[in-house]
Amino acid sequence: MTSLTRQALAEFIGTLLLLATVVGSGIMGVNLSAGNMGIALLANAAATAGMLYVLIVLFAPISGAHFNPAVTLVIRLRGDIGTSQALVYIVVQIIAACAGVVLAHAMFALPLIQPGVHVRSGGEQWLSEGLATFGLLLTILIGSRHRSAAIPALVASYIFAAYWFTASTSFANPAVTIARSLTQTFAGIRQIDVAGFVLAQMVGALLAYVVADFLVSRRVVQSRQVGQDQIELGKP
Repeated sequence: MTSLTRQALAEFIGTLLLLATVVGSGIMGVNLSAGNMGIALLANAAATAGMLYVLIVLFAPISGAHFNPAVTLVIRLRGDIGTSQALVYIVVQIIAACAGVVLAHAMFALPLIQPGVHVRSGGEQWLSEGLATFGLLLTILIGSRHRSAAIPALVASYIFAAYWFTASTSFANPAVTIARSLTQTFAGIRQIDVAGFVLAQMVGALLAYVVADFLVSRRVVQSRQVGQDQIELGKP
């Protein structure tokens, strides 16, 4: 099995499990909360954050644990992966996300494909998605420079918080958004609303890329590293 095949398989499994968790925990939360949407959202957020932590720990050493086309795009812009690998990742993430939704439906004996009916449109929703994605990418880009070992906890904590501080409950992921248009459950979104979400997410991701590059320039990091090396070697 080639390296790219292993990486694509890791992205597939990770994204599949992530969506099965997002949709499955939403269904379970609604079923057990007796109509209390706050409790359902709390269960949904906690399950998603917990699964994200596990998936990033498991798959980061294999594929980088992107599970998100917005993350893959920014990593490509940084030059950390090639165009072919990025395209493979994005296609696999979208297919796996849709499969994860179908898997969640199957676990709860629901119709496998359900065109979404949950209205998620308007300026406040797009602003929420842009901000949620901006914060997620900033967490990844700055965290990877300063606290790379803490990335699983940082991302999980950020997503848990973003479920609650955004009006959109923080999809922050184009593959997740497309896949959630296939469900009429708690986590769903109307298919007509997908384009606005994805556009807002990509704007947020690109803005995070620019801001992170300014805050933590690679040239600055390399310059500091050279300076530190010179000090350690006793050079002037």
